[in-house]
Amino acid sequence: MRQDCDIAVIGAGPAGSTVAKLLNDAGLHVTLLEAQKFPRFVIGESLLPNCMNVLERAGFLPALENAGFQHKNGAVFECAEQYRSIDFRQNYETTGWGTTYQVKRTEFDHILANEAARSGVDIRFEHKVTAAQVADNDCQITYEDAAGEESTLRASFIVDASGYGRVLPRLMGLSRPAQSISRRAIFTHLEDRIDDPDYDRNKILITVHPDRHDIWYWLIPFSDGTASIGAIYPEGDPTFNGMSEQDVFDRLVSETRLGHLLANAEQIRPLQSITGYGAESEQLCGDGYVLLGNSAGFLDPVFSSGVTIALHSAELAANMLIARHRGKTDIDWETGFTKPLSCGVETFRSYVDAWYAGRLQTIIFGQPDDDSQLKRMVVSILAGYAWNMENPLVAKTDRYLEMLHDLCAPSS
Repeated sequence: MRQDCDIAVIGAGPAGSTVAKLLNDAGLHVTLLEAQKFPRFVIGESLLPNCMNVLERAGFLPALENAGFQHKNGAVFECAEQYRSIDFRQNYETTGWGTTYQVKRTEFDHILANEAARSGVDIRFEHKVTAAQVADNDCQITYEDAAGEESTLRASFIVDASGYGRVLPRLMGLSRPAQSISRRAIFTHLEDRIDDPDYDRNKILITVHPDRHDIWYWLIPFSDGTASIGAIYPEGDPTFNGMSEQDVFDRLVSETRLGHLLANAEQIRPLQSITGYGAESEQLCGDGYVLLGNSAGFLDPVFSSGVTIALHSAELAANMLIARHRGKTDIDWETGFTKPLSCGVETFRSYVDAWYAGRLQTIIFGQPDDDSQLKRMVVSILAGYAWNMENPLVAKTDRYLEMLHDLCAPSS
């Protein structure tokens, strides 16, 4: 069997559904192949305000506003007695969103996919891509459906938004080792039963281990009284040799204030883990294809940048493909996609590196409580605005982080 379309999209996560809807709304015939059946569980549940700008432009907001997701206006950072509450509305941006949602991705991703399908996108769930031949205006995808029947789809261009599946990087040999050390994430969902009057459900809680700045935790509250909790620690850390993941998880939680905060909580999902989640690709685009979001690469969950990068990459790619569809002949993917996307990714990378080196933790806990311009520059990137070159922390991230660290570090 052969079917034709203008653009074939692999993966119905946030990047795939967003690029598909934007292209469909511009008049392109889009077929989206998703290997799994929706709804399905995935982490990456705390959005950043910058996400909302893309979601709004893609036309997803009415459906999201009706979903009853947990409101989010910032983040709280804790380490032993150190505490810092950050309001995302106090950022460097003069326009754009300052609030967002904490979402169960099972529901969030399903809503985006349903909205894309409702707009006219041809979405086919349980269709697994097994092979691809890629050349601009002459692409071919081989896939298997839920019954195991093999079919071929022809398209003029392929967008890979397959997330951790990284379909084209795997099939085309584009993957390369991540630059960072390998870490393990262990996570679950809880009926949290938090009764602490000072706990703010409108913010994600990031906790740093009191004795190890390279071990940290997330606690993401949802609107139904449940929460996502996870811990990140170095893969192969000898401290945990011989321990089961559940024992590691229980021990790590008990060694922080989370143990007290969640004293009445009940685990409602089996503990899961991901290791070696850092990923990179040799190139983000080529003759007849482009990689979006986690398919292109993944940094780290610490600043919830994954969905933000995915949505930003989806919009950039859609703009390029719409211009191509409308007859623009001098399409330059390096200038129009790779460079502008990489600018923000590298800003986030600098934040991640500074976090694990301890410098950014010093900045976060040492920054002033007032509404200074310096604080707004830091908060802006934490809110996902990593592509605004007018922000000195974006234009010269490493230089300014070093300067801020020196200003915030305790005097010896």
